[in-house]
Amino acid sequence: MQTTFPRLLLDHAQQRPQAAAMREKEYGIWQTTSWAQMATLVEALACGLHQAGLQRGEHLVVIGANRPRLYATMLAAQSLGAIPVPLYQDAVAAECIFPINNAEVRFVVVEDQEQVDKMLEIRAQCPQLSHIYYDDPRGLRNYDQPGLAGLEELLAAGRAHASAHPGLFREQVALGQPDDVAAMFFTSGTTGNPKGVVHTHNTLIDRARVGAAFDRLTPADEVLAYLPPAWIGQNIFSYSQWLVAGYVVNCPESGSTVNIDLKEVGPTYYFAPPRVFEGLLTSVMIRMEDAGAIKRGLFHHFMNVARRVGPDLMDGKPVGTLDRLWYGVGNVLVYGPLRNTLGLSRVRVAYTAGEAIGPDLFSFYRSIGINLKQLYGSTETAVFVCLQPDNQARADTVGVPCDGVQIRLADNGEILVKSPGLLKGYYKNPQATAEVLTADGWYHTSDAGFIDASGHLKIIDRVKDVGRIKGGAFDGAMFAPKYVENKLKFFSHIKEAVAFGDQREKVCVMINIDFDAVGNWAERRNLPYAGYTDLAQKPEVYELVRDCVEKVNADLSRDEMLAGSQISRFLILHKELDADDGELTRTNKVRRGFIGERYAVLVDALYGGKAEQYIETQVKFEDGRTGSVSATLRLSDAKVFSPVKAAA
Repeated sequence: MQTTFPRLLLDHAQQRPQAAAMREKEYGIWQTTSWAQMATLVEALACGLHQAGLQRGEHLVVIGANRPRLYATMLAAQSLGAIPVPLYQDAVAAECIFPINNAEVRFVVVEDQEQVDKMLEIRAQCPQLSHIYYDDPRGLRNYDQPGLAGLEELLAAGRAHASAHPGLFREQVALGQPDDVAAMFFTSGTTGNPKGVVHTHNTLIDRARVGAAFDRLTPADEVLAYLPPAWIGQNIFSYSQWLVAGYVVNCPESGSTVNIDLKEVGPTYYFAPPRVFEGLLTSVMIRMEDAGAIKRGLFHHFMNVARRVGPDLMDGKPVGTLDRLWYGVGNVLVYGPLRNTLGLSRVRVAYTAGEAIGPDLFSFYRSIGINLKQLYGSTETAVFVCLQPDNQARADTVGVPCDGVQIRLADNGEILVKSPGLLKGYYKNPQATAEVLTADGWYHTSDAGFIDASGHLKIIDRVKDVGRIKGGAFDGAMFAPKYVENKLKFFSHIKEAVAFGDQREKVCVMINIDFDAVGNWAERRNLPYAGYTDLAQKPEVYELVRDCVEKVNADLSRDEMLAGSQISRFLILHKELDADDGELTRTNKVRRGFIGERYAVLVDALYGGKAEQYIETQVKFEDGRTGSVSATLRLSDAKVFSPVKAAA
């Protein structure tokens, strides 16, 4: 049955008014909002926005972390036929100018003083921006700006307006149609300005329902909403599926309390990008290395059992009685306490997506009894394109096409998708829309991949990034930079990597070490360091990274297609790549072209055979100030292996 998000809210409020809809941790205490309270809150906000002049079809920007009143604001806008546009809360002020002007936004609802300051900073460049509302009033008492007000004032005006016009809210909700635009999400803009991806109620609700049915989600499930609401993945998991399945969404107190809140909530349905799973495991391994000999020995013994037995148990395969017994003992002594420490003791379904996840990392979580799976999708497809069934989770695929999805491959290996969840189009950008949507409804994903013999989709790289080696021993060989970068990032000591090699005679890579993991490694070896830059250039750290690079090369040499992507030279960057410096997108994807230009002197040094190179780089601090980081970087060679011929 086709419907809209506000109607789904009213259905829950009518059928189960006292059931918990959302929880928010405030001052260390979890506060619950029931479905009936959420509906009342949405009505007051909708009437307040209506009275303030928000029009049907108009855009309303929302900026902040996951907060019940910000979610209610999006529902209120949709109730009036307006279109919520969530933006990243960690974006600098200048990054908000294009989306606000592109969508002709007059109304903005933000979380706190930090976001208010951004809006006031850019107001001169966004002259149509007339209404700025804030949720958290701390620090804003003495602000006196036209059109600036707290959500409390908007709610008071809304309640008065609702009292004077008692049927207004439900009349407005009734006017909404399933094919109306429900939300707009701006892409990360790896090249040029971001594009506004337009989705209807139908597209988002259809995909949310398919995902919920696939994993049997019910009102009894719990999620922790801790990723940016501006990212469609978080929006699907804690907004679209929340309203479809009716489960409880928990909002952490702050970004710094997420791990504590994760343990307190014990979500049953969990999503995280690979770097979060890597971070959780790294913290566990650091603590374990510092533990006593007996505890450490016990851990390693039972983890060996888990690696051998756990994945088969998770997949429902037969396991010997003795192995099952040992695993049961390990579950009591190690795996259960470990799941509890990670905050994943109640997880029934866990997903990761966005980047490839290392096979060792993937099997670690599944071996200790966490049902970790992969999915494939994008902003333009309303997330769900492929999902992994419970007993078919593999690290090297992203699953099988989910209900309603068709996949075919173009001649160049590009994956084409047809789905009920496809975008309506890019806002005010018919040319870009025509480039990705064919006349007969196929969406160009820009990803290269293939369907394997078991019907699972495998992703190689972005089509535009797949290149060729030119000259040298591997002349003409395929070069897949993202594939190489992901293989490097599978190692806990490597946080980020940027590979170059298209139309060059060899592959060279810039690397970011994981400061926590390598710092702990250095401390255990009594290796002193004065910060990231100093640690990154230690000869011992270079040897550590070289070992990782050469293991990747050995692995690549066994791949007939990608043996030419082996890494000949590498360096460790003097600073961590940062979205504020333009090196990463807000979803932490590498902007390879920008990095190649910014660090052209390092690229030239790598290919020029230099042993070291001085570099000075301007950086932006969190408070908006700028400074510089400089260092003389070591450049190192790595062993390249002869391709291993496949057995006949």
